[in-house]
Amino acid sequence: MKLSTNLFGKSYRFRDLKAVMAKANEEKSGDQLAGIAAEDAKERVAAKLVLSEITLGDLRDHPLIPPEDDEVSRVIEEAVNERVFAEIRHWTVGELREYLLRQETGGEQLRRIGRGLTSEMVAAVAKLMSNLDLIQAAAKAEVVTACNGTLGHRGVLAGRAQPNHPSDSIQGVKASLFEALSYGIGDAVIGVNPVIDSGDSVRSLLEATKDVMTKWEIPTQNCVLAHVKTQMRAIRGGAPADLIFQSLAGTEKGNDAFGINVELLDEANELIHRQGTGAGPNLWYFETGQGSELSSEAHHGVDQLTLEARCYGLARRYRPFMINTVVGFIGPEYLYDSRQVIRAGLEDHFMGKLHGLPMGVDVCYTNHMKADQNDMDNLAVLLTAAGVNFLIGVAMADDCMLNYQSTSYHDIATLRETLGRRPAPEFEKWLVRMGLMENGKLTPLAGDPSLFM
Repeated sequence: MKLSTNLFGKSYRFRDLKAVMAKANEEKSGDQLAGIAAEDAKERVAAKLVLSEITLGDLRDHPLIPPEDDEVSRVIEEAVNERVFAEIRHWTVGELREYLLRQETGGEQLRRIGRGLTSEMVAAVAKLMSNLDLIQAAAKAEVVTACNGTLGHRGVLAGRAQPNHPSDSIQGVKASLFEALSYGIGDAVIGVNPVIDSGDSVRSLLEATKDVMTKWEIPTQNCVLAHVKTQMRAIRGGAPADLIFQSLAGTEKGNDAFGINVELLDEANELIHRQGTGAGPNLWYFETGQGSELSSEAHHGVDQLTLEARCYGLARRYRPFMINTVVGFIGPEYLYDSRQVIRAGLEDHFMGKLHGLPMGVDVCYTNHMKADQNDMDNLAVLLTAAGVNFLIGVAMADDCMLNYQSTSYHDIATLRETLGRRPAPEFEKWLVRMGLMENGKLTPLAGDPSLFM
């Protein structure tokens, strides 16, 4: 495996594969904070050149985090389809990029190739792609999942209704939820982030959202995004949960910081399939985000893009209904400005889709980042063009509980109208019955939450 090259009259030699992967990454403040980023654009180009000539077999034979040291590595390794991998092990990363960009729209070959890739291979090819490459390749992949409704059909842009409230007020949650529904948002999930991480609070929020779904016969699914252990207590106590949720990291040590491991996730998986209220078969909701492993000093010297890809390798073990990267939530220590956030959002979406996952994105930023709402509008348009399965909707794009900026309910409605996208098919039929949509367009009733009061 060659780890050196000559470029611009200078010789570049990289210590190991981990260094090549880190320095080939696009500029990220998190990699700079970890001390592993390229020194300048020339070194970054040199690393990309070296990476482009490394074979997929070399990547598998030289794991960045050995399976004997990390259970996420073991999950990723065990999932590789050996027949597919045998066909492509001699491809270089550059050849994999060319193959992905040549494929016809439809996604079957992308799904097949993805089953033969480790997460490090997926990360490697993402590093060689331009933003437009990431959009083009991801747009070809269609990943459809089913719970009470379906998600991921071509031409569909779904929205998660995120009706959070700073005191878990049921009345406040419902007020925000009614606004979401009035704009046609909530087909991905009605998902509440609780302030109080207790079984009783989670149960009351699940019951409240399920009551709204039942009363109005809404073909969607509910979820409360507490810690998985808290949700498990609520479900065992009879709470009506369609999906079970957990945030993921890309290393065993990172997941230790989240208070989870594969054994616990396996137990939760068995519980939601046995006692959950979702029709299935896909009953998980995962969230990720570049930089979480660095936050918990669990990155092993690996760059944040590659660690993010490893989150997807863990997630696909559970065949989730939905997964999204909360791309700009962690802060400027990891993604400094809008350029880095936009790049990360496109990378994450592409990598999730190549893993065969129903990928969404929380197009978001925090107020201490060098970004604004116009930047988020730009990323939302790019992701919609790339075929993102869903986006997150919060009232007025301002989450009053988590204190960050995302996309609003009417932003998602605008993206649908502008770029010719539709809600999930079952949900659209419901919107038509409610008089909120006609011929794929919102009616004058849209945006009035009093319809549900």
